Amino acid sequence: MSDNSISDDLNNPAETAVKRILTGIKPTGTLHLGNYVGAIRPAIESIQNSDHEAFFFLADYHGIIGCHDPAVIHESTKSIAATWLACGLDPERVTFYRQSDVPEIPELAWILNCSCAKGLMNRAHAYKASVDINVDNGVDPDQGVTMGLFGYPVLMAADILMFNATHVPVGRDQIQHIEMARDIAGTFNHRYKPLFTLPKAVVDDDTPLLTGLDGRKMSKSYGNTIPLFGELNPQVSPEKQMHKAIMKIVTNSQLPAEAKNPDDSAIFEIYKAFATPEEIAAMRAQFAAGIGWGDAKQALFEKINTEIAPFRERYLELMANPKQLEEILQMGADKAGRHSRKQLDKTRRAIGIRPLAKLK
Repeated sequence: MSDNSISDDLNNPAETAVKRILTGIKPTGTLHLGNYVGAIRPAIESIQNSDHEAFFFLADYHGIIGCHDPAVIHESTKSIAATWLACGLDPERVTFYRQSDVPEIPELAWILNCSCAKGLMNRAHAYKASVDINVDNGVDPDQGVTMGLFGYPVLMAADILMFNATHVPVGRDQIQHIEMARDIAGTFNHRYKPLFTLPKAVVDDDTPLLTGLDGRKMSKSYGNTIPLFGELNPQVSPEKQMHKAIMKIVTNSQLPAEAKNPDDSAIFEIYKAFATPEEIAAMRAQFAAGIGWGDAKQALFEKINTEIAPFRERYLELMANPKQLEEILQMGADKAGRHSRKQLDKTRRAIGIRPLAKLK
């Protein structure tokens, strides 16, 4: 948070007595194993047996910043909604909604834009990275930069502040956006009225970051992922897609019977994210005994598939029934709307946008 931000004590409204968790999921493509281990599984586990309020949303307005293919946005929204529900997200327990179904969010974003310094947006990592690439290529610094990309942190702030989220689970690359949301909230609270909670970023350093097929971090941008439930409109079954991807994991040239170092193996690293301590110890012993790479990959597939298969069955059921998905999202939109309408009304009144007089 910048030095000119107001202190937490002055700006946090009374609602902060309630712990409220908010997580956004951008619908651009299908989810992979790294998404499951790094975000989906821990997020769902974090709210089980908890009385904390939780908001999970499909960030489709964020999706159109970098994806301009309507079919991808539409199908990804469907796939990602089905994925979270299949993996155990309970729409009765949490508020699960589509960002675009809550029109108060973009309206709040505009209001926050009018309190947000342009200089703050100039420091956003994504914008600076785009400018640096353009400068290196000798073109206009802002070539290809849309206002969506430039103002992305303000929309994210609106997502968070609309529901006075107290805790926002993010990766380390997203911490800056939470700090910006705090700055934006602090400015508004100081200028008008203390309506917005200053959110806290929640970073779990114990959550594993999986290595991809080529040894780099598992990422869609690298094309090295293991699909969770398969690509959209697959030509082969999702289970076979997963098996085929696992068999492509890059290994060294050591032969069967040669002792292998598990700590240098992506196979072992991914295996640890799904196995018990006893199973991990047993697999480590097999590496020392010289397990063949093909056998190690097969063991990895079987371990992952044991956990994922029941979710996959539910996922395919939901994908075949988009009406059920839409009903769940509309239920979530109704729940979210009860919060957002009240918060936006307070915000509009605070800035002077309110009825001139009561009418009979």
